[in-house]
Amino acid sequence: MRVAICLFSLIFSLHAHALTSEERLESIRALDWHNGPQAENVVAKAVLKTRDGDMFIDEVNSRKFFELTGNIPEPGNNILYSQDGWWAAFSFDPIGFVKDDEKIDADALMKSMKESDGPANEERKKLGIPPLYTEGWYIPPHYDTVTKRLEWGVRLRSEGRESLNYTIRLLGRTGVMSATLVSSPTRLDADVKSFKDALTGFDFNSGERYAEFKQGDRVAEYGLAALIAGGAAAVATKKGLWSVVGGFLAAFWKIIAGVGVAIAAWFRSKFSGKSS
Repeated sequence: MRVAICLFSLIFSLHAHALTSEERLESIRALDWHNGPQAENVVAKAVLKTRDGDMFIDEVNSRKFFELTGNIPEPGNNILYSQDGWWAAFSFDPIGFVKDDEKIDADALMKSMKESDGPANEERKKLGIPPLYTEGWYIPPHYDTVTKRLEWGVRLRSEGRESLNYTIRLLGRTGVMSATLVSSPTRLDADVKSFKDALTGFDFNSGERYAEFKQGDRVAEYGLAALIAGGAAAVATKKGLWSVVGGFLAAFWKIIAGVGVAIAAWFRSKFSGKSS
């Protein structure tokens, strides 16, 4: 199954790479966007009540969106696009209940994240996607024990352009929901505020909330630090399995903006009623 996915991704990525920026934009416009406000199913684990003006797409369309914006097309995602010009990817990792009593060493984590660039970029190269490099923290990681949310911001560089990923990991009973904001350096502060406002409409389904943990539930093999450093990839590295998994597991947790500026212009014109 993994081989089939890789072959499909390679074929589609080569096709997407050959498109002009305008053709990519037209393809993104043609996706099945759901106009807010409405209640959206987030990877079958939660509900997001979208705001008026925000747009949302299902897993199939989200995969196409990743391909068209120069990202590795990982299954199991949903995309939220805000009329404010930012977009965010949602995915769920069913790793079990993550204990949140771990101290976070930001410096050690950044070192690990930069080291993961090599194998991840090997995977990107196979798919015909430009390399992506970790520059450093924009916002160091911090964890809120009340909301059970782990947050951090990373500066990334690809093809001479810098973009920012602001990630929120929402801890649940059976795993972790990842919500990654893709923004530009000039807009991050405003976009983070808008992003967090959008997340007020997020809630895990009944039975999936962190507080509903029961004795006997599966407990994750790793804690908060590994969630930042790549999750399962970090465990694989620690166990000496990196040569087996390659960069595949580390390739999906950092996202580039792609043709984000052009998309943002179209979304703003869509909501304002002006021609794009």
